[in-house]
Amino acid sequence: MIVTELAKLVRRPRTWVSLALLCGLPAIVAIFLGVTEVAPPPGEGPTFLSAVLSNGSLYPAAALAMVLPLFLPVSVAVVGGDSIAGEAGSGMLRYLLLRPVGRTRLLVAKLIALTAYVMLAVVAVAATSYAIGVAIFGTEPASALAGSELITSVSGTGLSDVQVALRITYTVLYIGFSMLGVGALALFLSTFTDSPLAAALGALAALVTSQVLVTLDAAASVQPYLLTRYWLAWVDFFRDPILWRDIERGLALQAVYVGVLLAASWANFATRDVTS
Repeated sequence: MIVTELAKLVRRPRTWVSLALLCGLPAIVAIFLGVTEVAPPPGEGPTFLSAVLSNGSLYPAAALAMVLPLFLPVSVAVVGGDSIAGEAGSGMLRYLLLRPVGRTRLLVAKLIALTAYVMLAVVAVAATSYAIGVAIFGTEPASALAGSELITSVSGTGLSDVQVALRITYTVLYIGFSMLGVGALALFLSTFTDSPLAAALGALAALVTSQVLVTLDAAASVQPYLLTRYWLAWVDFFRDPILWRDIERGLALQAVYVGVLLAASWANFATRDVTS
C-alpha cells in the first residue's frame, strides 16, 4: 500500500507542476537580481535576500523565505486535502476498503506519501535555488547575516561554507517538519468530506487565521499555541551562536499538532460510514 501511494505521488502531473511552480519563483527572482544587481535594502523583502548578491550559497535560505508564507503551505494543503477526499470524490475509496486493506493501513500510507511530498518540495526548493544562486551570484565567503527584522543583533563573526551548508540543512528539516502540521490539518479535514478543494480551503483558512492572530496584539494570550507562530524561527539557525529557544518550541508545537490531528484523523476515518 505504501509503495502504491508513493508511486501514485510520483506519477501524478500535479506533483511535478507544483514543484516546478515552487522552484520557479526563486528562479525568477534570482534572474532579476542577477541582471539588475539591485537587492532590497537590509530589513526589506524576503529574509537574507539582501545578502545573496555577495554569496549565492545563501540563496536557499532566501528562497525558502519566499515560498514559506504562502506557496509552500498551499501546495501541502492541496496534497493533504486530496489524500482521502480525493479517493472518496472519485468513488475509489469504497473499492479500496473492499480489498483487504484496513483503514489504519490506508491512512498510514497516505501520511507517508504526504510526508514524502513535503520533504521533496522543501529539498527541491533548496537544491534548485542553491544551484541557481551559485551560478548567478558566485560563492564568496559567507559572513554573519543581518538585515532582517527577525534578527535583532549582529554577531560580526564569519560563517564558513560548512557552517552555512549545515544551517541550511537544519532549515530544510525544520521547515519540512513545520509543513507536516499543515499536511496533518488538511488530512484531518480530508476525512470529513468528499471534496479535496473543501479540505484544502479549510486548512488554508485555518492558516490565514493563525497568521493574522500572530500579528495581533490583542491575541497575545493564544499566540504561543498557534500553528504558524514559530514558522520563522528557522532564522535563528543563522545567528552565531544559534539560538535554540524558539526553534525547540516550534518543533514541540508542531509535534503536538501533528500528533493530535493524526489521532483525530484516525478516530474519524475509522468510524466513518464510507458510501463513495
